[in-house]
Amino acid sequence: MDGPIPYCGPGPRPGEAWASWNLDPVLLAGLALLLTAGMGRAALRGGGREGAAFAAGWAMLAILFVSPICAMASALFSVRVAHHLLLIAVAAPLLAAALPLARTGRLGLPLATLVQTVVVWVWHAPAPYDAALGSYAIYWLMQATLLGSAVAFWMSLRSVGAASAAGASALLATIVQMGLLGAIITFAPRPLYRYHLATTPPWGLTPIEDQQLAGLLMWVPGAAPYAAVALVALAGWLARARRDRAA
Repeated sequence: MDGPIPYCGPGPRPGEAWASWNLDPVLLAGLALLLTAGMGRAALRGGGREGAAFAAGWAMLAILFVSPICAMASALFSVRVAHHLLLIAVAAPLLAAALPLARTGRLGLPLATLVQTVVVWVWHAPAPYDAALGSYAIYWLMQATLLGSAVAFWMSLRSVGAASAAGASALLATIVQMGLLGAIITFAPRPLYRYHLATTPPWGLTPIEDQQLAGLLMWVPGAAPYAAVALVALAGWLARARRDRAA
């Protein structure tokens, strides 16, 4: 389409997708520095689980920004939403698990939950979203704030415990807001994202079909990691309660 070319280039056609790797030297250098610093820090702290979590989180970042997923997100809003979900619900908790556990105040987790919610909603509103595809600076602001707010959320959740009342409330609030945003996108009566009006037809989708798929991804898979953490925490709490009764 005419107009600014988004980061990772214009959306590829289906036959071109798997050749659309992002080999931006600045990005590659940044990832290399991050890997060196993160693994060096993990080695100083004894490696182990922290090092494995960091390596997995770094690998997810590399996949999201170097592989054809990045370019395909310029073509399909549904791929963009999947990109963002993997960023905040897979890469972020892995990176948070590699960082030292920090104590937070009473407002730590509620504030982190609120900030993450605001960031997710802002960047999936039509005007900020289209602006991010028209400017490298705004694009990286979008990615940095999504990742940063999500890392802060997962670190705060670790500090209070997912099985605590505050942790359970934060997880429930996140599940609800993901579902609500997904429902709004799914049931919107018209295409909301101007940039994708011309990029979806080569993929056999109308803009509204692509948008509906994106909404469903946010509505169900987007909430799944948070629900899984809540269920694991609940199972642990019930096991401890049974042990206490048996003691």
